[in-house]
Amino acid sequence: MGKQEWYLEYEIHINRPGLLGDVASLLGMLSINIVTINGVRDSRRGMLLLCDNNEQIERLSTILQTMDNITVTKLRQPKLLDRLAVRHGRYIQRDADDKKTFRFVRDELGLLVDFMAEIFKEKGHKLIGIRGMPRVGKTESIVAASVCANKRWLFVSSTLIKQTVRSQLIEGEYSEDNIFIIDAIVSTRRANERHWQLIRELMRLEATKVVEHPDIFVRHTEYTLDDFDYIIELRHDPNEEITYDVIDQPSLFGNDVFSEFDF
Repeated sequence: MGKQEWYLEYEIHINRPGLLGDVASLLGMLSINIVTINGVRDSRRGMLLLCDNNEQIERLSTILQTMDNITVTKLRQPKLLDRLAVRHGRYIQRDADDKKTFRFVRDELGLLVDFMAEIFKEKGHKLIGIRGMPRVGKTESIVAASVCANKRWLFVSSTLIKQTVRSQLIEGEYSEDNIFIIDAIVSTRRANERHWQLIRELMRLEATKVVEHPDIFVRHTEYTLDDFDYIIELRHDPNEEITYDVIDQPSLFGNDVFSEFDF
């Protein structure tokens, strides 16, 4: 059996000098290696560990329960959010009622890009929705995450440079390794039936699709929010309200702002 990776998180009650050294010494005596260590919340520390077998972890758990200054909050095989928490020193905020909804602010773009890149690396169908007001960094984050994941990105509809509305792809662009980006507002306001047929084809493809403004997308299609694997919310600040009232303004897609670029 090869090396096993585990995630340990504990809450510190009394942060006395030498506490971390005691934990590290204990891990060393049990022949458990520390891969990464970081503070992940106020008074909480997280560690990625590497060991040879489960017996080492069982012994570690038993001994840690006898330590008065800390309480173990997590001891498990690491999940994606655990890895990111240790890497960035903070946990991603999740919706209390909808566990597939994750919230970010613009100051956390690095964490957001890393989070999406890890999702993009996974094989198979993934449908990701991203909510946010204009110029908050949605499209740029998707592109940056694609680069980090070493994936090619394709705009099916977008306003990043010029208004893009595609109705077909060329040979080679149907690759399951590509990231397909759809701006639901552009698609619903500018696209024809050929464009929507292309989107339906892509939805059947075992690849990652990212939909900006998923609420607009489900409003005008047969898909629902339950079809999404992840919903990401990006705000300028935590109290910003994400609203779609602005799309009713005629000037938003007027020729004085965007030029249409159809394929």
